Amino acid sequence: MISNNLFRAIGEFFSEILFTPYDAIRSIDGWWTTNIFNTVLFIITCGLFIYWLGQLQKFRKTKTE
Repeated sequence: MISNNLFRAIGEFFSEILFTPYDAIRSIDGWWTTNIFNTVLFIITCGLFIYWLGQLQKFRKTKTE
């Protein structure tokens, strides 16, 4: 009985609280709006990736980990 309530609480926590931002993204109407949103996320990800590669290169030159 306790385990059933525990798993139910975990399921409710994930579906009601943690997935709320995904529901907001899913409810965006319009093709242009969603593509602009995805493009912004892609640009941010590329910028962070380039920054990360720069940090790796800096640490490789100084021979530190």
